[in-house]
Amino acid sequence: MIRSKSTALYEEAKKYFPGGVNSPVRAFKSVHGAPLFIKNANGALLYDEDGNSFIDFCCSWGPLIHGHNHPGIKEAVIRTIENGMSFGAPTVLGTELGRTMIEHHRYLDKVRFVSSGTEAVMSAIRLARGYTGKNKVIKFDGCYHGHVDSLMVKAGSGLATFGTSSSAGVPESLANETIVVNLNDLQAIEDTLIEHAKDIACIIMEPVPANNGLLLQDQNFLVWIRKLCDDHNVLLIFDEVISGYRVGAEGASGYYSVEPDLLTFGKIIGGGLPVGAFGGRADIMSHVSPDGPVYQAGTLSANPVAMSAGLASLKACLAHGFYEGLEQKTGVLVGRLRDHIDAKGYDMSVVTIGSIFWLAFTKDRISSSDQIDPKSMDLFKKLHAYLLEHGVYLGPSGYEVGFVSNAHTEKTLEKAATIICAGLDHTFNL
Repeated sequence: MIRSKSTALYEEAKKYFPGGVNSPVRAFKSVHGAPLFIKNANGALLYDEDGNSFIDFCCSWGPLIHGHNHPGIKEAVIRTIENGMSFGAPTVLGTELGRTMIEHHRYLDKVRFVSSGTEAVMSAIRLARGYTGKNKVIKFDGCYHGHVDSLMVKAGSGLATFGTSSSAGVPESLANETIVVNLNDLQAIEDTLIEHAKDIACIIMEPVPANNGLLLQDQNFLVWIRKLCDDHNVLLIFDEVISGYRVGAEGASGYYSVEPDLLTFGKIIGGGLPVGAFGGRADIMSHVSPDGPVYQAGTLSANPVAMSAGLASLKACLAHGFYEGLEQKTGVLVGRLRDHIDAKGYDMSVVTIGSIFWLAFTKDRISSSDQIDPKSMDLFKKLHAYLLEHGVYLGPSGYEVGFVSNAHTEKTLEKAATIICAGLDHTFNL
């Protein structure tokens, strides 16, 4: 497969952007070759500047649950643009999207729109601190919450430690406001809360950790986290930027029937345009300006074009049987891969929930990031190169998950499964 135009465009882009990209993982540093430069996309297919087509399982990192260039979303955006692209003032579209979210989510009383998932998390953390009057935050090693300064931390040397900066430019004093705990370690969480509860504003977690592998947790773990937060007067924030509207209309909180105090959203609620949101209990949200003392603002918050795309996206998600059908489609792909893996005896597994899947190069269940063998990424690099050459696009990192969209037909999924199975044979037999 010729990708000379993408390679040349990447060399040019490096003159203008750090690493030639505007988000680090796009640089293909974890896989072989230069990144693809995409010209257009439709349905389940991407087309690069060289004219190659790819069955897309990245789906713009999750937002495109209906596939690329969805007619209903595109028509809504065009209709809105005809009236103007930004007003810096309230619109009916923002109200309709907010109402749609709240009416279909039992744990959401009020919501505030922002422009990204990172901004949503940053605002929710500030709100938790403002509401409780406490400063420290507990996060889990292996959960990613955007490039928020106080959450760009990694675990120290103990089971539950004050964070250390994982990015230059994050002051250690700020990182020290965050305590990092291993996933699936209730004892460490309880011990931490007993020692520091008077200083801890919140626990933030991905209820479906999907930024560093797909580290599925048992429902009981989430139930106990909720109980410990109640016992120690600490807020619970679910970061549902990925899982929100992906594993169901109520996201992971509804899937597991565990009520957080605050939630953050992004990706699907923008229908492919930049949107984020945070929301939750009315008494907590009443502390957000202008009702309360916690300041948050944004020039493009609830931008009408993004609101129209998000509204069209959610309405399509709420259609009868949508999630059941999408999970069934995902099962076609996952089932084929699992059967092949078992028949060949490969030391790997396919982890899945809803329409999310992850290729793990081990038979062992992985529920925390420290269980991922870094050497397995060498196998993913080989597989990724093969798949690109044969027209299947996965996110360019073995730690990233894949997404199935409603635009993936069973025929497309069968074709992709055949290519991936051949790719696994190639990878394991090199």
